[in-house]
Amino acid sequence: MVEIVGIKLDKADRIILAELDKNCRIPMNKLAKITRKSRQSVEYRIIRLVERGIITAFKAAINPHKMGYRIYKLYLQLKNVPEQKQKLLEYLRSSPNVYWLGECDGTWDLVFAVYAKSEYEFYDLKNDLFSKFNEVIVNRYGDALLDVMQYPKMYFTNSITKPTIFGGEIVKNELDQLDYLILQEIVNNAKIPMIELATRVKSTPPTISSRLKRMEELGIIIQYRISVDLDKLGLEMYKAIVHLEKYTKEDEKRLLEYVSGIPNIQYFIRNNWDLEPELVVSNYHEYREITDELRKNFPQVIRNVEAVLMKSDEWTPGFGNMLSNKQEKAKV
Repeated sequence: MVEIVGIKLDKADRIILAELDKNCRIPMNKLAKITRKSRQSVEYRIIRLVERGIITAFKAAINPHKMGYRIYKLYLQLKNVPEQKQKLLEYLRSSPNVYWLGECDGTWDLVFAVYAKSEYEFYDLKNDLFSKFNEVIVNRYGDALLDVMQYPKMYFTNSITKPTIFGGEIVKNELDQLDYLILQEIVNNAKIPMIELATRVKSTPPTISSRLKRMEELGIIIQYRISVDLDKLGLEMYKAIVHLEKYTKEDEKRLLEYVSGIPNIQYFIRNNWDLEPELVVSNYHEYREITDELRKNFPQVIRNVEAVLMKSDEWTPGFGNMLSNKQEKAKV
């Protein structure tokens, strides 16, 4: 387990956080049984974790690849012009095409993901961005995301757990207005009670339950998770951009098995050209120990590794904006 030097957590708190990250809609009776605490105690602890700012949100992880979109990654180096950088961030946060956004220290200053229906749409999106903010962008790089192994927050308990996969093949599943309404409500409020959700979208609990189940089976909704404030716990997240020397199917299998056994792993991202393990650690020294061992175990596979400290990790309102737009179009 990582050493938490900020707000202290006991064993029960750690288990609760790990289990909520696997499924934040888990029934309280089941979570109480896992933690060997009473239901009332578990509910109180969750409220306290929220009040202390450790849990910052309950999120539904939604896979754009199963809605006919592809995810593209953009990496930017920026000039030291705070006003222009702030304008760029505001632009990205308000965009209906931004899926994720992270401010960084290290090789890159900003990394974000956008979704588009085609290479042509992405081409227009990135050209519009670069034209608007060319004065602040020093260097840039882009890649297409293949898939992501999304691990539960194993660093809380050291319990190795299989990841959930998102990305993958592009599938255009048909959704109607009610589907978009449901997604719009739960994307940033995944713990919303079924009755309240049904009331908000003007439907019934059995109908909502059926729709959620269908979207889970289609891989549109892949998980119900939590966001945590790592700063409050004195923890850091690093993105290791791994440039490959060679990468056979056997290499891929061995590397994935290896990183899946590291409790610090949060995500294992495969792009067209590079790999990006994201690690939650106590400090840079711990990060270096992990990546040095990675290099040591795969000398013929890894050419070099770039370290990027993630200062923020935002699942932006852009996805909610896209859902709102889709929902409006579904009315027509």
